[in-house]
Parts: sequence; structure tokens; C-alpha cells
Amino acid sequence: MDRVSRREFLIAGAAAGGGLLLGWRIDARPLSPVFAPNAFIRIGTDGRVTMIMGQVEMGQGMYTAMPMLLAEELEVGLDQVRLEHAPPDDKLYANPIFHFQATGGSTSVKGLYEPMRRAGATARTMLMAAAAKRWNVDPASCRAERGAVIHTPSHRRLSYGALAAAAAALPIPDNVVLKRPEDFKLIGTPAKRLDTPDKVNGRAQFGIDVRLPGMKIATVAASPVLGGTVAGLDAAKAMAIAGVRQIVKLDDVVAVVADHMWAAKQGLAALAIRWDDGPNAKVSTADVVRELDAASQQPGVVGRKEGDAAAAIAGATVKLDAVYQAPFLAHTTMEPINCTVHVRPDGCEVWTGSQVLARAQATAAQVTGLPLEKVVVHNHLLGGGFGRRLEVDYVTQAVRIAKQVDGPVKVVWSREEDVQHDVYRPYYYDRMAAGLDAHGKPIAWTHRLVGPSILARWAPPAFRNGLDGDALDGAVHLQYDIPAIQVEYVRHEEPVVNTGFWRGVGVTHNTFVIESFIDELALAAKADPFEYRRALLAKSPRARTVLELAAQQAGWGETLPAGRGRGIALMYSGWDTYVVQVAELSVSESGEVRVHRIVCAVDCGTVVNPDIVKAQIEGGVIFGIGGALWGEVTLKNGRVEQSNFHDVRVLRMNETPPIEVHLVRNLEPPGGIGEPGTAVTAPALANAIFAATGKRIRKLPLVSALKA
Repeated sequence: MDRVSRREFLIAGAAAGGGLLLGWRIDARPLSPVFAPNAFIRIGTDGRVTMIMGQVEMGQGMYTAMPMLLAEELEVGLDQVRLEHAPPDDKLYANPIFHFQATGGSTSVKGLYEPMRRAGATARTMLMAAAAKRWNVDPASCRAERGAVIHTPSHRRLSYGALAAAAAALPIPDNVVLKRPEDFKLIGTPAKRLDTPDKVNGRAQFGIDVRLPGMKIATVAASPVLGGTVAGLDAAKAMAIAGVRQIVKLDDVVAVVADHMWAAKQGLAALAIRWDDGPNAKVSTADVVRELDAASQQPGVVGRKEGDAAAAIAGATVKLDAVYQAPFLAHTTMEPINCTVHVRPDGCEVWTGSQVLARAQATAAQVTGLPLEKVVVHNHLLGGGFGRRLEVDYVTQAVRIAKQVDGPVKVVWSREEDVQHDVYRPYYYDRMAAGLDAHGKPIAWTHRLVGPSILARWAPPAFRNGLDGDALDGAVHLQYDIPAIQVEYVRHEEPVVNTGFWRGVGVTHNTFVIESFIDELALAAKADPFEYRRALLAKSPRARTVLELAAQQAGWGETLPAGRGRGIALMYSGWDTYVVQVAELSVSESGEVRVHRIVCAVDCGTVVNPDIVKAQIEGGVIFGIGGALWGEVTLKNGRVEQSNFHDVRVLRMNETPPIEVHLVRNLEPPGGIGEPGTAVTAPALANAIFAATGKRIRKLPLVSALKA
């Protein structure tokens, strides 16, 4: 789609100071606008180009990729673009895929690739028209370059700043022409990240960096059992701690407000809180699994059906079945959960890092009883999100506390509070079955997955006909050529903990299940796992290309040192991205796993910045290795047993293997890239463990299973 009409585009008007202000309207339909304002470009009379960013930066590179798209069509350099955090506004800054303001789900570049370019191209067209009018020349004789319009025959030149006011007075063009890919100067190049210098020199401001006059620090303890309440505490002991100013007691949480974090932490310890654990006091992980197993005995809502899988399996030469399990997982973002709030009679201000700014504003308004327009939310860089900051529970809690504090208060969770009161990746329970013909080829495949619906709570309109698209992600996108397929979803809630998004959610567990089971089929067929997959991908050429590239780069089939194993796995989901990973590892006699090498091949369509894509895959793999090898949250007496990094183990630098990322370059629409690296890692590791040890693992985490 090269051109855009006036009806499809947007609004333009004079910005403050006589500049040019542009916003655009976009649509959830592929490459077509939906007429809901999304973001703004501001060009001042000083020539400064400002992007007001509706998406947030949490390490994934949005504050570089989005300016690249804009600058490409606007004909400015990245060094000429200044960024501002957007305020909360679901209408103006709606994510075109979610239809409300949110950063997550690997949707930013995927959803905004064309709208951002159109906005830049429209601004450039209007600026060139303003210059041509001033010179009384044909606009076709002008070109844009580095924030200026140049009349090619006479070499006359006017800066965008000099043209901004005049451009703002012009009608919006009916059509603008987007650049051809062969003319790109920025898109596809490894441009350096714009946020790196400030993160190195300390100028970058995260939520936890907020400092306000008169600000107090609070830390909290919430009920260790979901549904529990405060039964008693010793406030006098806490108030005796130097620096402690106030105890805030709510039904299910206690906060100690102090001059600094150390005093607050000491005061909290001195409180000796007594809890009424409520109805979940005796619940354990075994109880959760038992209920999931019972639910898995019942048919689910069908998410994908081709042919009669049950009948085909019944008549198959070889029949296989298996049960897979994936545990609760915590996020443990590097920046602790925090939120600063100042509640006044006539307004409320919130300073935090959030993936859903408008929801943060809405919960503050609800808690305070203030109208929405009286709540101001200041967004900051996020020190890790991974889906945790798609929730606003910590904002709600901070506002509840701040209502009882005179002046601004920064609420900071300890790591223990974070681990034990997270919004966890759900526990999933899957029943798999398949039938093979006499040649070992699969003729039928059934997949019944059981778990809660995050979407039913988080985005109710997305939960339709009993199906949660996120829980089914990857499972309904099976790429292998199998004549009969049936995928079912059994919704079973897990009310003993809060569950939510975890860097890919459904697809992180579905890819583990699918790619492990495919390896089981290959073994039953006495076939090489790579060749077995390759033969089943004739109808998915992009997946096959990525599979072949990964195998080639990893040296698939070459002899490995004694004790090592190689595993391969393919991921494709609603992100429209194909990733194949080959993992090479060894397992010690005690069951410890050492990952020696990871090779990934990636086809995410059009690549905006290859360095960012590679960094995202590398980060996702590192996150995924820790989660797959050791990641697990367990319950005993209603309480989360883990509390900090001593028992929530993450991959350390000295344990991190070389990670190679090989990109397939094409002109397909951009796909998501933030989460695929994580999703494909667990099955690659599990399959490599089988190759090294002969032990098939169907229950994560891998190391616990090896030592069981």
C-alpha cells in the first residue's frame, strides 16, 4: 500500500508557537486506517522535531525504532528527533492492535510500521508544498533533506522550522507517496539506539528515580495468602524506629512511611504483622495440579479443527499420547515495583513506569474519587516489563496508601514482596495425542490445553465464544502439514494466585508442548528431528527456510563432543514471526545443565533495525533459559514459597552461552519480535537434554525434572 487518502489520514493544525502539529488515525485491519487518533508529531518554528511517544520504552528499543520510521519518511536524521513520553489517552494513543493505549504483545512495530511512516510522509509533503508556494515553483522540483526543503534547480533551501507555520495553514493532501524499500536510508540499518547514552551516563529517569520536595518513602507488606487480611500488628515498635513517620493499615496491606527506605524497611520488620489467611490458607501446588488434571478430562472449546482427528488416531498404525505441564512463573524485573503518588483534595499526580498509562490514570481516579481529568500520570522509562507492568495493581495500592499521607510518597516493593505478590504466568496443563501412519508420518494431532483466561479479565471483549486467543497462541498456528488437527481449550481459573502476562504467555508454554511432542513423534518414526520437521513444512516455505538456516548455521548433524546434545525447535504464532532455535548443551551427573551455544534463525518480515532485532532475540533467549531451566513458583499453605534470587534463579553472565542470531531479510509486513526468543527456548533446551541424556522431560522446569 503506497498511498493514503485524506479520509484515511488525519488532522493537522497550528501547534503552540506557530508550529506544525500532526496526528494520525489508524486501523486494526492490516494496512488500513481506523480513524482513531494515535499519536502526534510536533515541528516547532525552531525546526525541532518532537515525537510524543504513545508506546513506552522498557529496553526493547521503541525509542529508536519508532523515530527511525518517522525520520525515514520525514527526511530528518535520528539526531534531529526529540522524544517525549505521551500522557495517558486511550483515544489519542490507542495501540492499533489492542485499540487502547498499551505497549506489549510484541505489537509496537507490527502495528505502527505504516502509520508512523504515513505521518512522516504527510508532514514532509506539506512542508515541501509550503516551500514550493513560497518560491512559486512546482513542488516536484523540490526535495527534502536533513530537515530542510531544497529547490533542486536553484539550490535554494528553507529549514522545516522556517516552513512550519506556513505548512500548518495548508490543506492536508489527499494522497502521499511512501518511499520504496530500495530508497530507504534508515529502515533496515543498524542505527545506534537513542536511549543508550542517557542510560550510560545516568540521566535516564526510571520510575524509581523520582525525587520530589517533601517526598516520603514507603514499603509494604500485603497478605501472604491471596484473600487474607490484617489481623493485628505492633505499631508502637515500628514508630520507635528513627525516621519512621506513619503506619498505613488497609484491609490486606500494611505500609510503613518513612524518611528513607532503610527506616521504612526496619519499621516494617518491627511491626510483627499477624494475618488472617482466609479461605486459601491450606492450598498447595499439588491442589492446583489436581484440579487442572480433573479439568483436562473434559472436552474443551474447539479452537482449531481440520478433519476427524479422533477417528484418524483410532485407526493409526502408531499412537502416542503425553501430558505436559508448565508452572507458575514470576517476572522479577530488574527495577523493583514502585509508584510515587501525591493526592491532594483537588487532584492526584502519579509518577511510575507503566505499559498501560490510561489504566494507571483510571485506577487512580477510581481510588480517589476524582474525575479523570484531575489525575495526571507522569510516565518514565521502565526497568523491565515482560508483561508485569501491563497490570496496575501496584498503582492502585500506592494511591490507596497515598490517600492517607500528607504530601508525595514513593511506594517501593522489596524483592520478596515482588516475588510473592506477582501476577504470575499461569500454570498450564496439556494433553497431547497423535497418530502416525506406517511410514511414521503424522496423520492426526490433538492438543487439549487447560488453564485460566487472562484475556477474560484483562480485555474482556477479546475473550469470545469461550476461547482465549492468548492461551491458544501458537497451538492454533501449528505449521506442520498434518491432515487432521483438533485443538481444544478448557478454561480453568486458578484463584489462589493472580495470573497475567509473562513475555509471551500462552505461546511460551504451547511452543514447549508442541515442539517437544514433535520430537517424540520423530523418535517414534525413527527420524532425525530436523529432517522430520522439514518434511512437514512443505506448505510453509517461510518456516522451512528458517528451519534450514538455523540447522545449517548450527552445524546440525555434525559430531558433538561427548556428553553434549543438540535440540531444535520452531516457533510461529500470532506475532507473524518465525523463529527456529538450535540449542547445544551438556548435563552433569548431578543434573545441572550447561548451555554451550544457541543459534537462532529469524524471519520477522521487514526489519527496521537489525541490531535491535538481534538484541531482542538475545534478551529473550537469556530470559527463556532462566525460566526453562529453573523458573518455578510453588505454593504451600497458600503462600508462595520463593522469595528472592536465591530461590528464583536467573541466568548469570558467566552462564550465558554464545547466542547467534541470523536474520532472513524480506519485504513481508513486520512481525513481533519482543517475545519469540523466549517462547522457543524451552523446547530447544528440552530436546537437547533428550539428545544428551535420553530423558524426555514433559514438566518444566527442566533442572527440577532432571533431578527428580
